[in-house]
Amino acid sequence: MDPSRIEEAFPAPEYRGAQKQALSDIRAAFEAGNDVVLVRAPTGSGKSLLARAIAGCAREGSQASASQPIDAFYTTPQVSQLDDVASDSLLDDLSIIRGKNNYDCILPGETDTPVDQAPCVREREFDCQVKHRCPYFSDRAIAANRRIAAMTLAYFMQTAGSDVFGTRDVVVIDEAHGLGEWAEMYATIDLRPDTVPVWDARKPPNVEDLEDAAAYAQGLIQAADRRLSELRGNAEIDPEEAAERDRLQQLRSDLKWFREEYRDPEAATTWVVDQPDGEGSSVTIKPLDPERFLGHTVWDRGNKFALLSATILNKDAFCRNVGLDPERVALVDVPHTFPVENRPLYDVTQGKMTYEHREETLPKIARVLVRIMAHHPDEKGLVHCHSYAIKDELARLLSEFGVGSRIRSHEKEDRDGQLAAWQRSDDPDVFLSVKMEEALDLEGDLCRWQLLCKAPYPNTRDSRVARRLEDGQWGWYYRSALRTVIQACGRVVRAPDDYGATYLGDDSLLDLFERARTDMPEWFAEQVDRMTAPDLPQFDPGAATAGTSTRSRRSRGQSRTRSQSSSSGGSSRSGSRSKRSPMADVWDTE
Repeated sequence: MDPSRIEEAFPAPEYRGAQKQALSDIRAAFEAGNDVVLVRAPTGSGKSLLARAIAGCAREGSQASASQPIDAFYTTPQVSQLDDVASDSLLDDLSIIRGKNNYDCILPGETDTPVDQAPCVREREFDCQVKHRCPYFSDRAIAANRRIAAMTLAYFMQTAGSDVFGTRDVVVIDEAHGLGEWAEMYATIDLRPDTVPVWDARKPPNVEDLEDAAAYAQGLIQAADRRLSELRGNAEIDPEEAAERDRLQQLRSDLKWFREEYRDPEAATTWVVDQPDGEGSSVTIKPLDPERFLGHTVWDRGNKFALLSATILNKDAFCRNVGLDPERVALVDVPHTFPVENRPLYDVTQGKMTYEHREETLPKIARVLVRIMAHHPDEKGLVHCHSYAIKDELARLLSEFGVGSRIRSHEKEDRDGQLAAWQRSDDPDVFLSVKMEEALDLEGDLCRWQLLCKAPYPNTRDSRVARRLEDGQWGWYYRSALRTVIQACGRVVRAPDDYGATYLGDDSLLDLFERARTDMPEWFAEQVDRMTAPDLPQFDPGAATAGTSTRSRRSRGQSRTRSQSSSSGGSSRSGSRSKRSPMADVWDTE
């Protein structure tokens, strides 16, 4: 790696905000001999451009011996982030490769068949005469031979040990704050009817502990082997059987690995198991301490690493969680250049939203939401509901109050379409969302305000969370919630001249700010210190829906001129946006 090239590798024609200083600090951190540099850069600081500049410092082929790795990987956990890279003309030299299921076969009669179910994976010794033109293999070959190969973190992990994507000189991971949790999720083994093709032959017994889980895993491995032998005995299989074969192979590999790790007394991995509904129901086997997974799938894949995020809150804790030596890691802080008055926090707390208090508090939050809607009659809003149960009850209450005409929401199955429809609409609708605190760009009039209904603490009924709290890891617990809050606050303020208000409805959010104060970035602490109680209008459902009356005065298909918010003093960005949900297909793999 040659850090001195970082400025010339920056792809934009000019610097914005603190980018020039950030590049200088990143360069100095690598030149000081650090193997890993954490770049804590707030929303809107242009992390993707910084990432491109870092990747451009990778060793080139002309500078390397035969044994030295060259070039760079760019990877992110979020599909939407990769979509943004693909649509950014400043990043057009990043060669993107996606999982096979994102590409269609080009053979006659197979053009609606994903590549992962095409004849080349269904027929024994199939010789594809057009493989060189196959969109998947073509993209893969291009990415393998370009200076910067870009892919999701899931695909990156899947290709560990492959001949196509081996070790490179530099690895850049964008949105890296949840790397440890992504690794745990990647390594989690979910055993349920849709993931276990031999479920009917091997339904789970009562799994009370890890010994029971290991015994059940052995039986599943044997059943999977028998079914795989049947499938492999066929000269040709159909697409459904090809998908079944792939699931069986993955299941067998995961279960064998779990048994080996569990039986190995020297293995560092701690396992937990859940079967909340008892005998015959789904079983989840979960790992803690993802260092081992990350060692093979990430840390062995490069010489130097840059990890970028707005919410790497505590360097030492982050390093412990992902298996890094803090002594070999530098932290570069990029200041927030958006005016703090353009990103206000407002205290509208109505009580605690813990399970035992929710029935009393949620109606109060619904009433204050009506008042917020009346305060923003012509502006779109987003409500972070935290769970589908809260979302459903909130929607019911708002309908009873008579403001349902201004409300949109989604279910698990249609979140992509509902989100896209809300984003496209010019009406001042309020979108009730679940798990959309990250990777959602709502600049300008796309959204001017949002409400956080509940402090987003990890679920204590999750066995991994419970185990950590048993071990006294309360700092991790509070940092996890704070990280989600900070990510959520960044959804509606996306540029220096943008404006967006964030309202806090749960008393526990105020408690969180006190408990996690020492881990707050300075720029977010400034927002917290300026937090006030807003002057909202009285509860009036008619006033809350007054802005919707303009719909009847707009002709169908006529787009509304985007007006500047009176509070922002700035303009909005227009242009196409991804229609996929922010977290859709996070584990988009080969």
